[in-house]
Amino acid sequence: MKKLFAVAAVLLTFFCLSGLAYADQRSDDVQRVENSAQVLGEIMSAPDKGIPEDILGSAKCVAVVPSMLKGAFIVGINRGKGIASCRTANGWSAPAFFVVEGGSFGFQIGGQAIDLVMLVMNDKGMQNLLSSKFKLGADASVAAGPVGRQAEGMTDWKMRAEVLTYSRARGVFAGVSLNGASIRQHKDDTRAFYGRMVPFRTLLLGNLNPPPKDAAPWLAALRKYAPIAPASAANEPASPKRAKKHAAEQQPAAEKQPAAEQEAEKSE
Repeated sequence: MKKLFAVAAVLLTFFCLSGLAYADQRSDDVQRVENSAQVLGEIMSAPDKGIPEDILGSAKCVAVVPSMLKGAFIVGINRGKGIASCRTANGWSAPAFFVVEGGSFGFQIGGQAIDLVMLVMNDKGMQNLLSSKFKLGADASVAAGPVGRQAEGMTDWKMRAEVLTYSRARGVFAGVSLNGASIRQHKDDTRAFYGRMVPFRTLLLGNLNPPPKDAAPWLAALRKYAPIAPASAANEPASPKRAKKHAAEQQPAAEKQPAAEQEAEKSE
């Protein structure tokens, strides 16, 4: 009997600790969502030094890794966890949790945390992301993205790279190459945030609706800085400027009429 009580006590303790660990992990995931939204907002608040508007407006998917750990003694090791969303017919998809890992060789003394942004620029790159596991530079071509006014007059980035990458460290924002880094779905984070396992593809194609309320900060940042293009202009970059133009075009006809014409109508 004592053994039975002892086993029951051990099992109860195990389940209690598991529940606490699960709650802690979900709390970390929620914080990661909020941090990713903050990183995107801070970068885009400095247009002359951030991601060019047309490039972000053309991205098929956006991914952010807040505070990615980079560097060690002599051999640098990069690893971080982040979230990604893709454009769909109904807006930006619910966030998909992933881990990015990659090695770099060089003399780096001490570790350094950086914020990482990745933009998937075309359908081929998006298909690689949907596979839930791929390697930059091998499965998908990758290049350091242009910053601020560097992109003016540049068109080769549209044809050259499937993925554009950026990093921010100690307030300095710049394009960075992540050649050789691998990206895969983080299943534990996915289960913790959604309460069950949801495939990468299901999330990124927008097949989970509605997204959890904890995803709101991230989705709001995407809608603000990379609005979805109207269906009639799906082939054009969905920049904030064009979104404003579309909104103006949707004004009631009376608002567009010259004041003289409106007065004439009133007198009839």
